[in-house]
Amino acid sequence: MNHRTPRDPVHRRGASAGSVLRAVLEHGPVPRSTIARLTGLSPASVSGHTAELAEQSFIREMSETTRAKAVGRPHVPVDLDLSGYVVASVHIAVPHTTIALLDLRGRVLVRHQEPHLQPEPLAVVSRASEILARLLAEHAAGRTPLGLGVATGGWIDREAGVLVEHPLLGWQDVALRDQFAERTGLLAEADGHSRALLLAERLFGSARGRSSVMHLFIGNVVDAAFAAGESVHYGPRSQAGAIAHLPLAGNTEPCFCGRTGCLQAAVSEQSLARRAFAEGIITEPEFPLLLETARYGDPSALRLFTERARHIGRATAMLTDVFGPELVVIVEPGVMFLPGTLSALHEEMRAHAWSPPPDVTRAVVPTGFEPDSILAIAGGAVILDALYRDPLRLLAEHERAYSASQRCIHI
Repeated sequence: MNHRTPRDPVHRRGASAGSVLRAVLEHGPVPRSTIARLTGLSPASVSGHTAELAEQSFIREMSETTRAKAVGRPHVPVDLDLSGYVVASVHIAVPHTTIALLDLRGRVLVRHQEPHLQPEPLAVVSRASEILARLLAEHAAGRTPLGLGVATGGWIDREAGVLVEHPLLGWQDVALRDQFAERTGLLAEADGHSRALLLAERLFGSARGRSSVMHLFIGNVVDAAFAAGESVHYGPRSQAGAIAHLPLAGNTEPCFCGRTGCLQAAVSEQSLARRAFAEGIITEPEFPLLLETARYGDPSALRLFTERARHIGRATAMLTDVFGPELVVIVEPGVMFLPGTLSALHEEMRAHAWSPPPDVTRAVVPTGFEPDSILAIAGGAVILDALYRDPLRLLAEHERAYSASQRCIHI
């Protein structure tokens, strides 16, 4: 997606429209007068933007409402129009790919999980594109797909749309954005899954309205994302957030990098499942089996998850000392499901942070997204963030992508 400078009047108009659309997302149904107060825009600007957004089917007028004994014209609130568009989502994990459709509120309409029978990049991209085409045909109900967001672990260069490296998949220099755009005909964008979920938390989750937020994703891949104000930190070639090899004192688990003591080696799903299998806790080294065993109350399985939470707590303490975020959001099944694990993480935070938050229980929280929806939301958030920043530019990019795909068909 082509980025404009803040001085570009077209960019300023689109950004103002984005602030109006975000106000509707957060407060809708909402009168225009309230939008003007929330955004600081003039009533005339708000009227112009709402008219344009309604014309493009992003918002719609609701029924007229009046307060008791109100004087003057009634307030006509506006809300998101969920009937015109969907957003396509692909999340590539180590064992499977999740393909989904979302509405403009980030709610998952339909999702499909496809195991990696052939984990080569082209095979995964082709299969996901085929499934997405089927989901659109069967579930979009006449709505237009605004674009396709792709999220995965590893190192994603957001600007180039390239997966630079994913050691656990064995992928390098995979042009995910261009490959998906070519196969689906949709506007496509790609990003790392922790950054993508941070975008989702700021739009739809517990990070809404927070001045600074850190997001931790603990799965087979372990990574982080950080945002301050309106900006998510990417760093050169989007390398920010690579915490897989953060050293943990006392950890001796060997890492694929050749060293021991790396965070990902200590807490990844693969490592935990291998340990559980070696200790005879589960009959196969499979993480879903270990999680199910822990949820049924097996004390040995719960012990492993509690130890994992303590590792995560120490890593979180180090990271919060560096970044000082107002809020930390964690995606990790233990702290989301299992008793005692979140409190163990908080205890480690208090013990190891140089300056822990006054109330750790409010400052470090698990995601509020439904567990089955997290991966689907990640991919969709890449496009939804672009929508709520500048809906007019996203729509223009969408139309260009559609026109290019139609030219290719005719050629």
